[in-house]
Amino acid sequence: MDTAYVIDTLFALFSITLIILMVPGFAMLEAGLVRTKNVSSVLTVNVMIYAVASMAFILIGFHLAFGTVETTTMSKWAFFMFQMAFVGKAINIMSGGVGERARLLPLTLFTVIMGAFIYPSAVNVSWGSDWIKGSVFDINMVDLAGSTVIHSTGGWALLAAILIIGARKGRYSGNQIRVIPASNIPLVVLGAMLLWIGWFGFNGGSVGSIATKEAADSVALTVFNTNTAGLAGAIVAGILIYLRYKLFDITMILNGALGGLVAITAGAHLFSLYDAIAIGAIGGILVVFAVPLFDKVRIDDPVGALSVHLVNGIWGTLAVGIFAADPEKGITLLGQLKGVAEIAVFVFSVSFAVIYLINKFIPFRASDEDQVQGLDVSECGLEAYPEFKRAI
Repeated sequence: MDTAYVIDTLFALFSITLIILMVPGFAMLEAGLVRTKNVSSVLTVNVMIYAVASMAFILIGFHLAFGTVETTTMSKWAFFMFQMAFVGKAINIMSGGVGERARLLPLTLFTVIMGAFIYPSAVNVSWGSDWIKGSVFDINMVDLAGSTVIHSTGGWALLAAILIIGARKGRYSGNQIRVIPASNIPLVVLGAMLLWIGWFGFNGGSVGSIATKEAADSVALTVFNTNTAGLAGAIVAGILIYLRYKLFDITMILNGALGGLVAITAGAHLFSLYDAIAIGAIGGILVVFAVPLFDKVRIDDPVGALSVHLVNGIWGTLAVGIFAADPEKGITLLGQLKGVAEIAVFVFSVSFAVIYLINKFIPFRASDEDQVQGLDVSECGLEAYPEFKRAI
């Protein structure tokens, strides 16, 4: 028994390390996709999210999500840290999508509420102690590592924020959509690949144990399917972009990969090889079509977070009910759909109300002058590239 306890504790700690590696992954991805005059602010937001969201979850959110949990399979501190490692990811999704116009202080205040209440509530009714169990609102869906609980949660909060904050200055004018190119493609690639690697701990660690042959096989299958879906998403996105523009857009290829990774997250432990390829490929397709669709309706998302995380969070959760349906085990498409819908209504409505209220007292949106100058100066007083002339 002690041997299994030690092995599973070590496995959890290793997974935690990979998941926290996603913090610089998000930071580098977002820093590369925004303009140079906003890089320091983006990096500051990412560091503050990790620190503030984690502390809010440690002090309040964990107990709301799980109550008092005593685990005999691994150290309770490892379990505690594993759950804490997830919380910032939902808010990282939001921070990238409101980049280049969201101010740090109100975003930090929302991070506290997200880490202490909104995200833990979503966890409670899916992985946690489940305060609505047995009621008409009971959520009965399979979501291994959070296609809905993490990715869609972050996506719905982001959508609420964008609707309140609005688009970046100059992004849309008349019928024109101004293209704002990424500032640093190498950082984008580094960030996306760090996220890809971190996903192995994200999904693999969510299996919960590796101390038996059956558990080890389940972890290996989960990681294998996770990687396969990412490969399929990247390949399909690359093909579609080339067919449409006769060019290979590395940012879209990487977002296709991330879309595949989000999509497989709900049921990576359940799928076959060909299921994983299909789910990841559809994830890549959805990203390619969702990015321009959001632009058409003037929802300004600098990093494509809605397309990657919200759209594919929904798709990935529903995919469990399509590819791995098993009514005897309670896995049905209707159950998956109900879980998606209830989390969506809760997270979007509460996030919108909270952001709207904060915005009344401390505006989320930076002034037009600050946006032109760059948030590095107005929010941080520290430019990431001081030797470069700031582009207007």
